[in-house]
Amino acid sequence: MSTPDIRPITDADWPEVWAIISEVIRGRETFPYDPGMDEAAARGMWIEQAPGRTVVAASPEGRILGTAKMGTNRPGPGSHVSTASFMVASAARGKGVGTALSRHAVDWARRSGYASMQFNAVVETNTAAVDLYRRVGFQIVGTVPRSFDHPAYGRVGLHVMFLEF
Repeated sequence: MSTPDIRPITDADWPEVWAIISEVIRGRETFPYDPGMDEAAARGMWIEQAPGRTVVAASPEGRILGTAKMGTNRPGPGSHVSTASFMVASAARGKGVGTALSRHAVDWARRSGYASMQFNAVVETNTAAVDLYRRVGFQIVGTVPRSFDHPAYGRVGLHVMFLEF
């Protein structure tokens, strides 16, 4: 697969983005989001307002392969730390889409003046994501034990991952 085109999300992209989000959250394996979340709630949660950013990764044909949202992790005294979340369509996994989105988010955060990026809840059994984030430079700085109820593995930990710029 060629490198996807990463660009800001548009209203026309939303149906494909919603399909990815609904597939991921209903799978209950990688995100601590309510699997019963409806489309309106998902849109309100996923579309970041400035200074944040929501993007899509599109194929050369324009098909949406994945999406990311990025912004400030916490307000006030913690506002120098960014965060991001990524979702990739099942048919596009393992083909570099997550890597491209992750690198885009880190580059965006650096350019935007953040001092670091923190992921608050990476499911420890999501080894593809953990390995990817480590390749990009993140470290696991802590794990909250048994805090995610995985459908196959039961209660597993959530990693906090961190990258200082």
